[in-house]
Amino acid sequence: MDAVVDRNMQVTKDLLAHVHDALGADFSFELPDGTVIPENGQEGELRLFISGTAIPVLLRRPSLKTVLELYARGEVEPRGGSLFDFADKRPSVKSKTLLKRLNKRLVVGSAVKLFFAPRASEKQQAQLDGGNTAQQSGSGQTDIAFHYNVSNEFYRLFLDPEMLYTCAYFKTWDTDLATAQRDKLEMICRKLRLKPGDRMLDIGCGWGALICYAAEHYGVTAIGVTLSEEQAVLARERIKTKGLEGKVAVELKDFREMEGEFDKISSIGMFEHVGLDHHEEYYQAVHRLLRPRGIYLHHAITRRGKKSLKNFRRKRAEYKALVRYIFPGGEVDHIGWTLTNLESYGFEVHDVEGWREHYARTTRLWAENLMRAKEAAVAEVGDEKYRLWLAYLTGVSLGFQRGTVNIFQTVSTKRTKGPSLMPPTREDLYLS
Repeated sequence: MDAVVDRNMQVTKDLLAHVHDALGADFSFELPDGTVIPENGQEGELRLFISGTAIPVLLRRPSLKTVLELYARGEVEPRGGSLFDFADKRPSVKSKTLLKRLNKRLVVGSAVKLFFAPRASEKQQAQLDGGNTAQQSGSGQTDIAFHYNVSNEFYRLFLDPEMLYTCAYFKTWDTDLATAQRDKLEMICRKLRLKPGDRMLDIGCGWGALICYAAEHYGVTAIGVTLSEEQAVLARERIKTKGLEGKVAVELKDFREMEGEFDKISSIGMFEHVGLDHHEEYYQAVHRLLRPRGIYLHHAITRRGKKSLKNFRRKRAEYKALVRYIFPGGEVDHIGWTLTNLESYGFEVHDVEGWREHYARTTRLWAENLMRAKEAAVAEVGDEKYRLWLAYLTGVSLGFQRGTVNIFQTVSTKRTKGPSLMPPTREDLYLS
């Protein structure tokens, strides 16, 4: 058995050395026995650690899902830098060029020898999956709990003091996270044209930061709804601490079960959980709950539009991985679809503002905060879940940075005949 292991390790070394040369990689590979490839690697440089079983597993199941599983178990791990550093150093060689550079005989021969090497146990796989196999359109209460009920203490480790888990608004790119999140709350309240006496509904209220801010600074009466029990408990504690009982409330229920009429409605980072097959239910509910000429602010992540809905609904590998491990049931539309739906279900669209770079910055700061709090995070949720969340936050940041995903704030009113009563310009939104 030892001879087989030694043989597999040597095959792995030869294969990685060849792949490194073909890629022209600006980082080294590191193996469990301390071998660094190439051998002239410098102390302190970026290195990608690869376990003895990682390559055989990848050969059997070559996918992003497999890479994430290996990373979560620590079998593939960046050393000497962060995932952001590795993204900056990613090889620029194109696939066709790489294929021409590879020695096919060496690669195929190595693959054959490594294919039957040891693999991860069923127990390891079950622990990683966490029992989550949901692939339906739209997040139910169980799915919401899977993501948000990790623990309030875990989220405290990387969010701002108010625990806002949505895109911040940066007046300058060096603004600190806490300030940028407060500025986001202020911008939302301005866009909603809040005034004393308004009745406000926040769909997917999180830990209650927006509804508390709106009540404290704009004199509204606000209700938030969430499907996360942990969020609701902490939000209610905060409301009591701030002395806002009677002005602010949080209900643990599906927004579709809400009754009454509201002057203003906000949905900040919740729409991603609705699912493409449930748009009609969503917009009909918002329309029913909003008074005529009432303002609705729709803040949601989108993907780039495609030439056909069929093409748009195809999920790329990274999207499938996100849904499996982080956001079960989550789906996003494109901005054209958002606007079409708003108009189709009785809203008049007034403003659309892109916040893509703001979310790239927000999620990068979250990831950096989580890295700094690694020890506490691992103690709270375990090593595998810590790694998955770090990969998620880093991947999302890079996606927004590169423009493969977007985010927009869209302001609309419930359509009626005659004037919308919106002001003629928007200059007041951006006054200090």
